[in-house]
Amino acid sequence: MSEFAEEQKDEIEALESIYSEEIDIIGESPHRFTIPIKTEDYDEDEGLGRFVLLKFTFTPTYPSEAPEVEFEESENLEDEHLDEMREEINKQIEENLGMPMAFTIVSACIEWLGEKNDQIKRDEEEAIRRRKEAEEEEERKKLEGTKVTIESFLAWKAEFDRERLEKKGAKEKVGKEKLSGRELFMQDTTLNDSDIKFLADTGDTAVTVDESLFEDLDDLDLDEESDDPDWNPGDVSD
Repeated sequence: MSEFAEEQKDEIEALESIYSEEIDIIGESPHRFTIPIKTEDYDEDEGLGRFVLLKFTFTPTYPSEAPEVEFEESENLEDEHLDEMREEINKQIEENLGMPMAFTIVSACIEWLGEKNDQIKRDEEEAIRRRKEAEEEEERKKLEGTKVTIESFLAWKAEFDRERLEKKGAKEKVGKEKLSGRELFMQDTTLNDSDIKFLADTGDTAVTVDESLFEDLDDLDLDEESDDPDWNPGDVSD
């Protein structure tokens, strides 16, 4: 048996003693085996925690050359996380080349995975916190309304004044266009006929009006309101 084979055999026996319930020997020539790496909170049924199944293969001249280490399975880890774990494995191989290193690699991966699991959970909790704060801030804005600044107030006031002036101008125009009773009477002769017809309908005979009597109305001082402040249009004397 070669020196490398003897070293590999001794290392396999040591690994079986340490990971008796976890190691799975799948070959002897070359030596191949798997060891699971998992976090303390890992629960396959509940889908909690993180898990990676490492597969080792000892090359003929291992440990003088690096062993092959593969990821057989993984749970709750992204590809980027596995790439980071690969970097940690390569670092351990480089530092321990020439010595039995399977145990060292497994131990480093267990520590790395635990730290990564804590970091992922912290990131998830922080994302939840920020999302909750954003929702609360959005709700607060709805209750408070839009914040008024000097610029927004001046813009609102300019628009308000413009609309007010437009409405005022429209009312003045309507007021100018609205004719008094006298003006309507003088311009629309159909109002005369209408009033005469109304009087005729209310009496037994039609009332005849001499329209010539109204030809000189412009010479009269007819105000729409009486000069007498005590005059009430509802008061009619016999």
